[in-house]
Amino acid sequence: MRFLPMGEAAWLVETDDIESVLALEAALAPLLRSGEGVWADVDDLVPAARTLLVVARRTTNLADLANGIRAAAGRATRGAPSGTTTVTEIPVHYDGPDLDDVAAHTGLTRAEVVAAHTGTPWRVGFGGFAPGFAYLVGGDPRLVVPRRTEPRTRVPVGAVALAGEFSGIYPRESPGGWQLLGTTDAVLWDVDREPPALLVPGTTVRFTEVTS
Repeated sequence: MRFLPMGEAAWLVETDDIESVLALEAALAPLLRSGEGVWADVDDLVPAARTLLVVARRTTNLADLANGIRAAAGRATRGAPSGTTTVTEIPVHYDGPDLDDVAAHTGLTRAEVVAAHTGTPWRVGFGGFAPGFAYLVGGDPRLVVPRRTEPRTRVPVGAVALAGEFSGIYPRESPGGWQLLGTTDAVLWDVDREPPALLVPGTTVRFTEVTS
């Protein structure tokens, strides 16, 4: 791990990959909830693809916090889920314009692509790009595909997509370069909901096919 100070009250911890991030977050989350020792001054954990931001307060001794993070990392298990056990099902109409391209990239048929996407549970690794957008990891490894060579200027709200090792759902209409598999009516972001994001880090996501 590499520790980078972020201002006077946070560490940005660099790791090797998303699995290491998820394992570290899983190890730190119980300490944050306990509020004991140096963790009493820690307010948030913000995961990303290869980093974990540990946000504390100005009263925090950053050296002690770094030692606490290292100690927890030594107990971390790669791929460990975070503290939540929430499972969210996302119904999908698999009629996306890039389904044939994904099939060509993977060597699967259209039906096999759908079966692979629905057959393995995904996990929310981290959020970004737009409010409510979640980067989903841990799916079928056959579905690792490149982004489109030419991004679209308009991707519809609810589009379910693949890019690299990730799957994701567009929470609103926006430009985008991911491969579109289909659409869902699930509401990814609602300011009147608590929390507003349907998919928060640690959530398990199961895609289901809508056949009617």
